[in-house]
Amino acid sequence: MTTEPVWITGIGLVSCLGEGVKPHLAALGAPGVAQPVVDEAGFAPFPVHPLPALDLDRQIPKRGDQRQMEPWQRLGTYAAGLALDDADARGLVADMHLVVAAGGGERDIGLDEAVVSELAAMPYGQAGPLLNERLAGGLRPTLFLAQLSNLMAGNISIVHGVTGSSRTFMGEEAAGADAVRIAVARLAEGRGGIALVGSAYVAGRWDMLLIYALSGLLRRGAWAPMAARAGAEGGGMVMGSVGAFLVLETRSHAQARGARGLAELTVVATGSARRMGEDTARGSAAALVGNMRSLLRPGYAVVSGASGAAGPTEEEAGFLTDLRDAGPEQGPVLHTAETIGHAVEASFPASLALAALALGRPDASPPQALVTGFGVWRGEALALLEPAREGRGAR
Repeated sequence: MTTEPVWITGIGLVSCLGEGVKPHLAALGAPGVAQPVVDEAGFAPFPVHPLPALDLDRQIPKRGDQRQMEPWQRLGTYAAGLALDDADARGLVADMHLVVAAGGGERDIGLDEAVVSELAAMPYGQAGPLLNERLAGGLRPTLFLAQLSNLMAGNISIVHGVTGSSRTFMGEEAAGADAVRIAVARLAEGRGGIALVGSAYVAGRWDMLLIYALSGLLRRGAWAPMAARAGAEGGGMVMGSVGAFLVLETRSHAQARGARGLAELTVVATGSARRMGEDTARGSAAALVGNMRSLLRPGYAVVSGASGAAGPTEEEAGFLTDLRDAGPEQGPVLHTAETIGHAVEASFPASLALAALALGRPDASPPQALVTGFGVWRGEALALLEPAREGRGAR
C-alpha cells in the first residue's frame, strides 16, 4: 500500500552525451538536431555509443579502488557519486538504502583470444584438456572476485559510505526496473526515507556484443535512427555505455531537509510475459497501464525504453498505439536507445532520469512522463512521473 509520495531528488547520469545534468538537458532541448555520439569503427561492424572521458579521481579518489574494479563497476560507482552530489545528500549516506541492478563480470578478452588461437591449431579431440589447463592457469584469482555482481554495491558502499540496507538484482532490463520498483515501494511504505538506486553498463565489450550479434539483435554498419532500423540486417540494437543512478526520497524526508523534488514517481509497475502464444509483451504492458490509465493527462510525454531489437520494439510500438487510440492525447515520444544507446540493466533508470529532466525543463515541459521498458528477452515495465508537488524546484 503506497502511503507517501516518492520524489527523485538527485540524478547521476553518464552517457555518450557527457556526464551530469547539463549535456542531457541540452539534448532534450534539441531533439532530432543534436548529432548522435557513435563509435562506428572500434567494434565494427557494430556501432556503439561510447563513454566520454571521465576524471575518475573526482568520484573515486583512491587509485587502488579504481584498479580493483572492472569498468562497469567504476562507471556505476562514478554515477552514484554524481547522484549523491546532485541531491546534496553526502551527509545522509549512513541511513541510505542501496538498490543496484547488475549484470555479470567482464571476461578477460586477451586470455580468451590467446586460448582460442592455440586451440585452433590443435587436432580434433585434444582441445578439451588444453582448454581446462589454460583457463585454470591463466585466470587471475581476483578476476573471479570481480565477477560477483554485488561488488558494484560493495564498491559504492566503500567509496561513498552508503551503509544502509543493500540489495542487488540480476536479470537484464527487468532487474533495472525491479530495482526502482522495490526501492520506491520500500520508501512509500515507511521503510526508510532515502535510497540510492541504479545501474551501469559498458557497451564496448566484445563478449557481450558477440552474444547479441549471434542472437541476431545488433545493428550492423552506420548508425541510424530507430525508425530506420526495422528490417535491417542483424537487428536494430545499438548498445550504449551508460551509468544511471537516482536518489529517491519520501516527500516528507526531502522537505524536512529542504531538498527540491525533480519529479514524483507516481506509479512504477513491472511484469514478465512468457512471450508465447497469447501471453505477449504488448498484453503485459496493457495490463500494467490499467492501474495508471485514469491518471494520464492530455499531452503526456513518452520516454520509450525500446531497445531496437525487432520483436520487443514492435510490441512496444503496438502498445503505444493502443494507448494513444484509447486516449488521452499523447505528447512527444523520446527513444532513449536512439539518444544514448541501449544499456540493458541501466536502461530503465536512465529513462527515468531523462524523464525527470524533461519534466523540469523551463520551456515546453510536459504535464507527465510515461516511461516504458521492454526487455530484449523478458520483462515489461512502466512508470508514471509527474512534477514534484509542494516543493518542486527549478534546476
